[in-house]
Amino acid sequence: MRSYIRLGLLPILLCACAAPESAVEEPATLERPNIVWISAEDMGPRLGSYGDPVARTPHLDSLASRGTRYTRVFTTAGVCSPSRAAIITGMHQVSLGAHHMRTLSGAPFAPEPTPYSVVPPHYVKTFTEYLRAAGYYTTNNVKEDYQFETPTTAWDESSSEAHWRGRRDPDQPFFSVFNFTITHESRIWPDPEAAMEAMGLPAFTAVPAPAPLETDPDAVIVPPYYPDTPVVRRDIAQHYDNIAVMDAQAGMILDQLEEDGLLDNTIVFFWSDHGDGLPRHKRWLYDSGLHVPMIIHTPGQTPDVNQELVSFLDLAPTVLSLAGIEPPAHIQGRAILGDFAGNKPPHEYVYAARDRFDEQYDLVRAVRDTRYKYIRNYRTEKPYALWMAYANVMPTMQELFKLHAADALTGPQTLWMRSRRPVHELYDTAEDPYEVRNLAYNPTYKDELLRLQQALDSWIATSGDWGFQSELDMVESMWPNGEQPVTNAPIMLPQATSRTAIQIGGLDHTESGGVFDGAVDITMYSGTQGASIAYAIVDEAGMEGDWLLFSAPLRIDQTTTIRAKAIRYGYQESLVSETTFRISSGE
Repeated sequence: MRSYIRLGLLPILLCACAAPESAVEEPATLERPNIVWISAEDMGPRLGSYGDPVARTPHLDSLASRGTRYTRVFTTAGVCSPSRAAIITGMHQVSLGAHHMRTLSGAPFAPEPTPYSVVPPHYVKTFTEYLRAAGYYTTNNVKEDYQFETPTTAWDESSSEAHWRGRRDPDQPFFSVFNFTITHESRIWPDPEAAMEAMGLPAFTAVPAPAPLETDPDAVIVPPYYPDTPVVRRDIAQHYDNIAVMDAQAGMILDQLEEDGLLDNTIVFFWSDHGDGLPRHKRWLYDSGLHVPMIIHTPGQTPDVNQELVSFLDLAPTVLSLAGIEPPAHIQGRAILGDFAGNKPPHEYVYAARDRFDEQYDLVRAVRDTRYKYIRNYRTEKPYALWMAYANVMPTMQELFKLHAADALTGPQTLWMRSRRPVHELYDTAEDPYEVRNLAYNPTYKDELLRLQQALDSWIATSGDWGFQSELDMVESMWPNGEQPVTNAPIMLPQATSRTAIQIGGLDHTESGGVFDGAVDITMYSGTQGASIAYAIVDEAGMEGDWLLFSAPLRIDQTTTIRAKAIRYGYQESLVSETTFRISSGE
């Protein structure tokens, strides 16, 4: 069986397929904006531009002063993988079956059936495929973490070297993502490498213990649900130090755009994948776990502050809209900018979910409007602070355990250490931003409670929420008998009107694709519903070129050998098909 190495992808060959003359002359294809995402991990709105007096974030504050600062942006989960599944598809993780944290790699003590690759509905694609099909060069540096194996067709390049500078045509529009990990919860730990080793996990590559603090621990604000101790203040101060480093990294990307003369035609986003990596923040559905900063700068815009509700489901359709691409109908988010802005009504509510995290199962759902948050706990017999090997490394979590055992916690500090949960939680986030006063059982708020309960029930019913089915049953429906399905290999079909011979290429070996007396258009097909197809041109020495996304028939006007493979998200990639199409000289 022949196998091929998955290569970094490079730009789509737009000239490979015929286009109407009007499409070739359309100037809008040359004026489409470049788009850059700068994303951080595990970080709430701890920026100076968001009013945080402790933050040292001059580069992002400068971006905000020139762009739009969004103040009500919420993720769909309080942890990275489910959130990133929603970001890359524009679909809520519960609608994809991507709601359990860490499906691909598992985790310490993770239950069966992990690891597995989630199989989303057949019509779901990464939104970057639509960008590539429209001629964008797409790069990701470097985190993916989508809960399904990243298909070859998702990116032109996804690696630690990925950059818009990798495109061959300097006039090709690009979409480039830069993910900075310095703000991740593990970078707050005093010794990240030792902690990972103790859990039996691969150690970080050359990640030293944090440097001496620059943020004054006495200057940070300690939330009322934490004890005010040196340990807690140290963790919060370390988080601010890490944010300052991330800000400098973001500044480097902005400087590179300026160096390349791209600022006048590049839209820049900044966001974080969910809230802070601290206890009761990360993995949870309080605002501390879901509320994140988002800044968007469009060249020539008037600085602005936007207070509308924004869900992370809106990122994908907004990028497509800015690129002039109508968001597909299945995408659940709404475009907030671009040609298709307002393709759906503004959000009255945004929704979030909490399910399995590493080794611990849970089931919590939440809905929020501009003021009130309703949380429903389905596992009321569970404590809030579940035992989790990874999360419990945090010194603040250890401090909470220690002081709770000594009966030294008071007031709101005791909330997180309760051994049981109420079914309903309701918070007035305007009056109670820390969400420590549960109003669900206060008759004064009965109408608000009922309204949000009805909104949540409606969303659960229409979202196709996988969370109410066991993970084992769900995976069995995706991977029958525990076996990952395999994508059918593609075939390459000539759209020929004249030919002297024709044979369709086979699987994993070379056959003649036919002999033609003139140029011919080649289409590709896989028998697996929803499969995407990548192809590479083979040179005379038998070396394949870059893997490109097949999105339209290819015009072949000289003898050409093509290799192609197909991937249905969540399935194994197909074998490689190879076919040669010969163009006769007419002799």
